[in-house]
Amino acid sequence: MTDTYARTTTSAWRNWAGTVTARPARTESPASVDELADVLRRAGADGLRVKAVGAGHSFTAAAATDGVLIRPDLLTGIRDIDRTEMTVTVEAGTPLKRLNTALAREGLSLTNMGDITEQTIAGATSTGTHGTGRDSASIAAQIRALELVTADGTVLVCSERENPEIFAAARIGLGALGVITAVTLAVEPIFLLTAREEPMSFDRVTADFDSLVAENEHFEFYWFPHTGNCTTKRNNRSAGPAAPPGRVSGWIDDELLSNGVFQVACSLGRAVPATIPSIARLSSRALSARTYTDIPYKVFTSPRRVRFVEMEYAVPRERAVAVLRELKAMIERSPLKISFPVEVRTAPADDMALSTASGRDSAYIAVHLYKGTPHRSYFTAVERIMTAHAGRPHWGKIHTRDAAYLAEVYPRFGEFTALRDRLDPGRLFGNDYLRRVLGD
Repeated sequence: MTDTYARTTTSAWRNWAGTVTARPARTESPASVDELADVLRRAGADGLRVKAVGAGHSFTAAAATDGVLIRPDLLTGIRDIDRTEMTVTVEAGTPLKRLNTALAREGLSLTNMGDITEQTIAGATSTGTHGTGRDSASIAAQIRALELVTADGTVLVCSERENPEIFAAARIGLGALGVITAVTLAVEPIFLLTAREEPMSFDRVTADFDSLVAENEHFEFYWFPHTGNCTTKRNNRSAGPAAPPGRVSGWIDDELLSNGVFQVACSLGRAVPATIPSIARLSSRALSARTYTDIPYKVFTSPRRVRFVEMEYAVPRERAVAVLRELKAMIERSPLKISFPVEVRTAPADDMALSTASGRDSAYIAVHLYKGTPHRSYFTAVERIMTAHAGRPHWGKIHTRDAAYLAEVYPRFGEFTALRDRLDPGRLFGNDYLRRVLGD
C-alpha cells in the first residue's frame, strides 16, 4: 500500500457555510504531483469522477462529488521565490493567510487581494476571488504560470509562453480543466497602505461613485439596507510611517463590533425579523471614522467570524449606480428584512475567459444573509435585477444561472468549453454544478 492509499478516507465533506454536503466514495490527500497523477488514473479506471476541494469557502457545489474528493492539505508551502522575475511559486493547497504572512517575512506582497484569507490559493483563483481596485485586478490576474494535472495524468506547465491557450482559461478554471498543483504569482516589494474609513450617505456615495473610484487605488463601501447610511473604505499607497490601529481600538472595531456585537444582532434579527430595521440603523452608526497605515494584508483583509450565505454579481461598472438604486428601491417596497450590509467593489477589465471582469471594467455587488436565514426570496429578487444588466455571477457564490445564460454574457465562453472538451472529454472533473454552468 502506497502513502497515497494510506491517506484515503471516506468521510463526508461540508462547506464553510453549511450549504453543501458531499459524500465522496473516497477522499485522497496526495503529497506530490506524482501521487496526484496516480490518484487521477485510478479514479478513471474505477469509473469515478474527481474534484479537488480547497477550504470550502465557496457557497456553491463547485467542488462537490460522489466520486473521489482530493484534499490539498499536503500540497502546501512556497516552492520558490524569484527576486529577479519578482514571482513566488506556491503549492496549490496553501491557505492565503499563510502565504500573506510568509511573503511579508520575505519583504514581499501581492499587489491586491480579497478581504477573506481562509481560502487556499488554488480554490481562490479557480473561482475568481477578488478584492477591489482601480488598476489592480483579482488574485487570478496576478498569476504568471500554473501547473495543471489533466485527466490522463499529464502534468502541464502553463504560462503566456508555454501552453498559452490553456493558461488563458485555467487561471479561473472552476476545476473543470484539471487539478492545479502550483501557481506562480507576481509579487512586489512590501509597501504600506493608508486606509481611510468613514461613514457616508447612500445618496452621496452613489452621486460621487465615479470620482471615488477614480481618485483612489482601492475603494469599496457597504450600504446598510433599511437606512440611507454607508461605510466607505479608501486604501491608497503611503510613504509611511506605519501607524496601525491601536490594540484596543482595533479590537473594538474589528472584533467586538464587526464580529461579536454583529453576531448577536444577526441572531436577534433572525429570531425576530421585525427588529432588523432598527438594528440596521444602530449598526450603520456603530463604526466611527478611522485612518490607519499598515502593510497590505493587514489593510485588505479582516476577520469574518459571523457565518453567512452570499450572492455576488459583477455588472458593467457604468451601470453600478443604476443597479444599486434599483436594489434599494426593491428592498424598500418589499416586506424583506435584510440584516447584512450590501458590499460594493470594483475591478478593471482583464483577459481571462471566465473572469467576471473579462473584457469589461466591473462593479461587484454582493448581498448576504445570516446563516440559517431563508434567502431564496431576497436572492431571487436581487438576481432578477442583476441579470437585467448583463450581470455575471461569482462562480463560488449562490446563483441560479445556467450555460445558456452565461454563454450570452461571456464573449469567450465557447473558447473555454472547447478547451474543456479537449482536456477532459470524458468529464472526469465533472459534477452537477459544472453541468449546469458549462453544459455537457
